[in-house]
Amino acid sequence: MRDKADRMWRGAEEHVKRIVRLAIVAWFAGNAATWAQKPPLLPEKDVSALANELSGETAKRNLEGIARFHRQRGSQGFHAAAELVAERARAYGLSDVAILQFPADGKIFYGTQRSRPAWDAEVGELVEGGLDKEFCDKAAKEFYAKHPSAGPESIGFGCGQQKNMTIASYEAEPIVLAEDSETADVTTDLVDVGEGTKESDYAGKDVKGKLVLVGAQPGAVQDLAVGKFGAKGIVSYTQNQKTAWWDENENLIRWGHLETFSANKTFAFMVSLKTARAMKERLAKGERISLHAVVKAGQHPGHYEVVTATIPGADPKLKDEEIAFSCHLDHQRPGANDNASGCVTILEVARTLQKLISEGKLARPARTIRFIWPPEIEGTMALLNARPAQFLIYLEEHGRSVEQHQPTQSSNQPAAGTPTVSEFAKRIKAVVHMDMVGGGPETKAVFHVTRGPMSLPSFVHDVAWAFAEFVNEESYKFAATGEAEHPFVAPEGGKEPLRAEYSAYTMGSDHDVYQDSSFGIPAIYLNDWPDRYIHTNFDTAANIDPTKLKRAAFIGAASGYFLAGLNANDDIALVEAIESGELQAALRFQRHRIELSGSSTDEVNRSQLRIDQELVASLSRFVDLAAEFKQKMRDRLNARYIGDVDVPLKTAILVGASQRYRRNADLRGPLAVFGYDYFADHAEGAGVAKPKLLEYEGSWGGGEEYAYEILNLANGKRLAWQICDEVSAEYGPMPLELVIEYLKALEKIGIVSEVK
Repeated sequence: MRDKADRMWRGAEEHVKRIVRLAIVAWFAGNAATWAQKPPLLPEKDVSALANELSGETAKRNLEGIARFHRQRGSQGFHAAAELVAERARAYGLSDVAILQFPADGKIFYGTQRSRPAWDAEVGELVEGGLDKEFCDKAAKEFYAKHPSAGPESIGFGCGQQKNMTIASYEAEPIVLAEDSETADVTTDLVDVGEGTKESDYAGKDVKGKLVLVGAQPGAVQDLAVGKFGAKGIVSYTQNQKTAWWDENENLIRWGHLETFSANKTFAFMVSLKTARAMKERLAKGERISLHAVVKAGQHPGHYEVVTATIPGADPKLKDEEIAFSCHLDHQRPGANDNASGCVTILEVARTLQKLISEGKLARPARTIRFIWPPEIEGTMALLNARPAQFLIYLEEHGRSVEQHQPTQSSNQPAAGTPTVSEFAKRIKAVVHMDMVGGGPETKAVFHVTRGPMSLPSFVHDVAWAFAEFVNEESYKFAATGEAEHPFVAPEGGKEPLRAEYSAYTMGSDHDVYQDSSFGIPAIYLNDWPDRYIHTNFDTAANIDPTKLKRAAFIGAASGYFLAGLNANDDIALVEAIESGELQAALRFQRHRIELSGSSTDEVNRSQLRIDQELVASLSRFVDLAAEFKQKMRDRLNARYIGDVDVPLKTAILVGASQRYRRNADLRGPLAVFGYDYFADHAEGAGVAKPKLLEYEGSWGGGEEYAYEILNLANGKRLAWQICDEVSAEYGPMPLELVIEYLKALEKIGIVSEVK
């Protein structure tokens, strides 16, 4: 066995040397076309089969279908989109196609996610009845006083000429009605209150019974505007997430949200900055603007619907293990890049893999490949917290819809006998998650392959980057010379190089759920950022590039197929994968050594050693490694690090620095989920003040990121000062006192307990 391990190490070293030699040759040759880059990890024939079959055009046609629907949680529009995906999956020959249903009524909890009731809308109209007569009469009187000889045709006020002018129409553009709006029929005046988020914004303004014009999201002002000051409804012109192109296009209409669980139920309309500026100017002149709002909408008990399908594995011992492809199907219409693009790209991966396997061009992988189309985060939370009974019924029905088998419970505590992890979560070994993967040049998008959090190091992220680098090289070679073995270009798409970036962990989609420590499933996250049209009416199919869809599909398909087929016989492939992972981690921490201003060499070394050790251990999730092989890898890692790794005196003397905490295994999922904050809700009830950490801004992360990782790292073994070391290395130095305060707050509300 020792000789075998030695051969594997020599193979890895030769692999690295080969890459370096090729890079040097390419550099001096000055011609990328002369470098015939060997595909990574998979045989050339498998790469060619995938590259030739994947179709950006097919993906975009499916995207155009999904983008027709207004896909809010539990709505008729979401159900229509789910049926479209399920129909395509069946047509492509996938197995076990089903639309799983999980009750959502505002009372049931799925782990830390309080289920949000379904929301549907039928009518949403905001109409202005014309220019205010009182203002027009006053303006005319002043005009004639200054110009007594002027005729009526000289007055350009347009008084009475704009009758029933439509400001916003849900039928024409569903994005104009904020999610969670309630039924209303109101005729009243509009009052400008600026941002609307502070009490001072309302000083000296009578908004009771009126509509307020605000610059913030409706949910951020409803308790103040409606609950405290008595406004009837909201008109918002909130702008998009800030990018270099922020605030440039005044015709963008932003997707709006009200707070699902607010006691101050209301309605809100979204308007463009152009419309809002015109209104603000008129109001500033003293003009009254009278609006008629009609809304027929509201929450109701419903279901989270999750579409799923599989390509069954071939190995009797491994087929119950799964590699999952994930996205999120919900969004406003059109929601093309966010996230019809991710949904249709994994659908194209499913079509391609199923077709190539059926035709014998690809071997059926050992593990099952599963495809999942849920509502964002909350659907994934429901799926991963599902009881085993639900999964067994799904298997028995072989793809027929599952109706309300999920037990009803009205508290956040699981019923007796609930297992620690659901059957779905137990089976999934890794996830390829796609959220925004098709943005063309007009969106200004940059494509990212995003690593997991440092709390869950895994070689699977480096597998994805190996394929992304290959696409980078091949697509650049084609763009620069017109020749490449695998240009990954769609006939109707662009020819620009991909230029994907390998990024540090960022939060904001379903990959957060999978990689939460209560599930511990490594997730490859493929995503675009920035995107100047995200969450607006301009996120349309016209801005989606079929070439980009094809390239994202290849990276995902190749990664998922490689992982689904990985076994203990793939010695050299295993070594290449883990060696690549070590090199990437080393390079990353090299950067941290320079950039971290408050962390010592010892602190960085401790984090580096732990990351690399867990990268090695991550292989064991897929295969049983020989003891000699694992020991050789550990010895190699330990030889890298120098320095005193004892606890520093400055941290040892702090009260609580050497305490250990373990998270409650029954509370599965991140604390900040979709439309609900478990920590904030329970802290208020327990009288726990908001921890300072939640407002802290580090070098590369904020309070939300620190909080996510601190909970992930609370495994009952790490001391508080060790957790502080880890999050400081990941997001920038932070005071140990803030970590201790947050852990104690988590303890008070039962999320963690101290290990004595």
